[in-house]
Amino acid sequence: MSIDFNFIYTSFFQILKALPLTLVITIVPLIAGFGIGLVTALVRIYKVPWVYRIANFYVSFFRGTPMLMHLFLIYYGIPLIIDKLAARYGWAFQSSSIPILVFVLFAFSLTAGAYMSEIIRSGILAVDTGQMEAAHAVGMSTSQALRRIILPQAVGAVLPNLCSMFVGFLHGSTLAFTVSQMDILGKADVVASVSLKFLEAFIAAALIYWGLTVIAERITALLERRVAVYSKGGVS
Repeated sequence: MSIDFNFIYTSFFQILKALPLTLVITIVPLIAGFGIGLVTALVRIYKVPWVYRIANFYVSFFRGTPMLMHLFLIYYGIPLIIDKLAARYGWAFQSSSIPILVFVLFAFSLTAGAYMSEIIRSGILAVDTGQMEAAHAVGMSTSQALRRIILPQAVGAVLPNLCSMFVGFLHGSTLAFTVSQMDILGKADVVASVSLKFLEAFIAAALIYWGLTVIAERITALLERRVAVYSKGGVS
């Protein structure tokens, strides 16, 4: 058995066509998850009555169960709820009219939100509490202090963790193929099935994933340097 390097080259560009969808499945949940995680983290830090118990359960459940299970729960559960409500109230709307991608993004966003919550919470708690007190002393409200002082420092402190989240969800995007979303790995499987050259196709897919990971690491390193300069009072 020998490796067909020409097929690796040709399949690389065929598989690359699935890159836009893979990036959507990776980036959109991370952006939505950041918002969910920020709200959840603040609720848990300030122990908002009643709500923080729900937030604790949400984080515990989604961090304690597999990402694939979240996808299946949303993919099979939400359409069932929608169709039952439609039948009960006479709606013309049916779950079949919702693109599968929407369920994938929703499931992955909830997963990302739970993990982001812990990352953001740790970042906020790492900032010296004296800075909040100083902000209050000069007349800032808690929300202003969070937005202008605490959160920028917290995000800077957890940049490596955010990069790890991106890499994790980039790899986790392969789960979308289980519900017929043609991501990079799914495209590699389809390309390979035509010629039965699975090794070459998966090598090509691995190179794409590796390249994206390296790019993410380089961007994170650049941002870390800029944050370090800012923290020292420099100008970049």
